[in-house]
Amino acid sequence: MSVYGWNRFYLKRAERMHNLQEGRKQQLKEICDNDKEAISKGKRNLEDLSDSELENLVVDDKHGIIYCYIPKVACTNWKRVMYVLKHGEPYQDPSSIYDQYVHGLGNLCLLSSYPRIERRAKLKHYTKFLFVRDPFVRLISAFRDKFEDSKNDFYYNPLSQHIQRLYDHTPYPPRITFYNFIQYLLDPQTEQNLPFDPHWRQMHRLCHPCLIQYDFIGHQETLQEDAEQLLNTLKLQNDIKFPPSYVNITTPEYLSGWFRKVPLVERMKLYKLYETDFKLFGYRKPDELLDG
Repeated sequence: MSVYGWNRFYLKRAERMHNLQEGRKQQLKEICDNDKEAISKGKRNLEDLSDSELENLVVDDKHGIIYCYIPKVACTNWKRVMYVLKHGEPYQDPSSIYDQYVHGLGNLCLLSSYPRIERRAKLKHYTKFLFVRDPFVRLISAFRDKFEDSKNDFYYNPLSQHIQRLYDHTPYPPRITFYNFIQYLLDPQTEQNLPFDPHWRQMHRLCHPCLIQYDFIGHQETLQEDAEQLLNTLKLQNDIKFPPSYVNITTPEYLSGWFRKVPLVERMKLYKLYETDFKLFGYRKPDELLDG
């Protein structure tokens, strides 16, 4: 391909990515405009948010960036990027940063640690971004990671045993099932006793997109392409390389396999529980799971 051809290709790609971003932001704005108070649980502005509700917002003052991380949406790799940016030049390769550095307390700056007047200024002037994911696929990822992976037994075994006692009548089953996990999420007592774990808390409840105007909305399903575009927007494309990630599987067949033992009535209730995330972030309603 000639130089002219390559230039035209990249210009068309840049235009396509820009239009995609505008579409995502417009979708979010329309849903928020229609039902902002209900989505934000009666909160009208940022002043109504508590410190704990801002714990997922990571700040990089050197580059003027705020990232709202959502567990199970490439958050470890994006935290690696934020960690590298925080420590300045010469930038390390984000892939070389160990998990404990980015998940450890105090290793990243959180918006909640700043005085309120500074929070407002940063939210007004900094570039704000988040990455989202198909809500049901994110649930499956959380279940696999926290209940099927033995490395999480210390933290999640007590919860697993609690779920077994409530919903599984098999004597001493080795592991809870995905259906047991769904039963737990749908039980009104779950949210009354404790807020949802961040790994399955609704994405809009972590990042408050109706109260915070995000400049960039990335999707896990187009992670590498979106990451490249964001780094270009931040003028960091020559300094930082986003760590490579696996290809996300979101086919209807993949979802159907996980939900085949979940009764239709529970599937419909689960969709209602996460419906706001589906609508805000432009994910299609999974009709193949919800039609009897």
